[in-house]
Amino acid sequence: MNDDRDPWLRTYFINRLAALDRERTSYWSTWKDLAQHFAPRRGRFLVSANDFARGRRKDQRLIDNTPLLAARVMASGMMAGISSPARPWFRLRLVDDRANDAPGARAWLDEVQKRMLHVFAKSNLYNCLHTLYGELGVFGTAALWVDEDDEDVVRGYTLTSGEYWLASSRRLAVDTLYRTMWWTVRQIVDTFGRDAVSAGIRANYDNGQLDLEYEIVHAIEPNPNAQPPEVRGGANLWNGTVANRLPFRSVWFERGQQGEKSLLRVSGYSEFPCMAPRWDVTGSDTWGSGPGWIALGDAQQLQVQQRRKVEAIDKQVKPPMVGPPSLRNEPATLLPGGITYVADPSGQTFRPAIEVRVDLSHLGADIAETQNRIKQAFYADLFLMMAESDRREITAREIDERHEEKMLMLGPVLERLHDELLDPLVSRVFAIMNRNRMLPEPPPAVAAAGVQVEFISMLASAQKAAATSAIERFWQFGAQIGAVKPEALDRLDADGTMDAYADMTGVPASVLVDLRQAMAARQARQQAQAQEAQMQKTMALVHGAKTASQIDVGGGMNAVQALLGTGPG
Repeated sequence: MNDDRDPWLRTYFINRLAALDRERTSYWSTWKDLAQHFAPRRGRFLVSANDFARGRRKDQRLIDNTPLLAARVMASGMMAGISSPARPWFRLRLVDDRANDAPGARAWLDEVQKRMLHVFAKSNLYNCLHTLYGELGVFGTAALWVDEDDEDVVRGYTLTSGEYWLASSRRLAVDTLYRTMWWTVRQIVDTFGRDAVSAGIRANYDNGQLDLEYEIVHAIEPNPNAQPPEVRGGANLWNGTVANRLPFRSVWFERGQQGEKSLLRVSGYSEFPCMAPRWDVTGSDTWGSGPGWIALGDAQQLQVQQRRKVEAIDKQVKPPMVGPPSLRNEPATLLPGGITYVADPSGQTFRPAIEVRVDLSHLGADIAETQNRIKQAFYADLFLMMAESDRREITAREIDERHEEKMLMLGPVLERLHDELLDPLVSRVFAIMNRNRMLPEPPPAVAAAGVQVEFISMLASAQKAAATSAIERFWQFGAQIGAVKPEALDRLDADGTMDAYADMTGVPASVLVDLRQAMAARQARQQAQAQEAQMQKTMALVHGAKTASQIDVGGGMNAVQALLGTGPG
């Protein structure tokens, strides 16, 4: 909803966009080089809609595609190892650890996790994450926009380098995003309505010019007028109502358009809808760097090496030739089987101008070394360590050690992704589902405790492998000591070990029986065993008495009568 503050707001957003653009300018040339060598179809380094050559090939300068393949392997490996759709990769826990053992808490958390994973699978978020990992590895910074959707609950939009701007808070966390989009007249009118657009777009729409493109800016940043939820009320409009007081404000406007319809839409968000992970950040920088920055020099060198190799082969196969002046303007051929007629063949033949004898094996070895450095920069050797291994005999222990080695290399990056991408993403989806009443009613113990995210992906679990291995080795050691000193086994807590191991490996609550139920089952089993033992003892006494009654001890008495001191009859 527009109001009398629209012109001032638009001026503010235009000025801040210009300031963010000045900060981003220093990264522009590097991003273009990165896109050229690692992701030719990525990046929007354009000025106007006329520069969009969407169908034109952008990889003409690439001779060796090793950089592209390395980036692709890294994106696929991170997708499979961090957020694979084939297995659960996160679980929910209560902030208060004691509340996790409350009746019904674990079952409720497991049900919420199940429903959230279903929403992830139904939406396009997994496709967005795969694209985002590739963008992150090449440019060092990526951005994912997650919004509510009427059909799939949530909808993700992966932005590409060059079409968005970022800014950080005092905590150096990204909390501001500006992005530009070239939308057609039809898309703009369908999104904002005919009455909200400028006169030029409205005229084109009325004249049927639906495919003309305009640049639209979407800005979202912390709202200086934000107020607590209990003060916001129930409306969802801009002018003095809820949207004006939400934690983040969202503004859409046409870039370069002045006049009456200066803002297309002003609204707000309860949480920051954008995840902007960085691979590595230097100091207080907003933009990050990644494997692409490390391998850029090698990628450039590789293309030069391949060109020199092709030139060397070309000069050997088809060298420059010299011939006598008498053959000038005469028909001549260098094709296999061709004949060139000369008056005096002796001394007047074609011959190579230079003799090229290049040992291509040395150049090939240098190229292979450069290719390996690019693969190492993108961790392709780690993600493909099983596929590229030429060993046929490998132990399970060696596989575990290689996984730990992978985590040693990717551990810091994984922690940053958890903090800047996955944790906000899961929290955002949880909040959207909660607002749409798609979560089960929580038990009383859960309602009073906050929910937090814990990651159980393959790579996250590999980080915990050291702790679980320590538990296994400790029990093996305890069993060895217990064989000599049985009292040492009293130091091993089986129930505590089961709880700790299940917690580290992310076992669902339905797999592990509650401790109270286990104690009740043990007590019932002990009572049954005691009753059975008493029954067996009684039966043994009865059997002994019967046997004794059949033993004649003389004097007409059996053993029972003699024991009791009673006479016969």
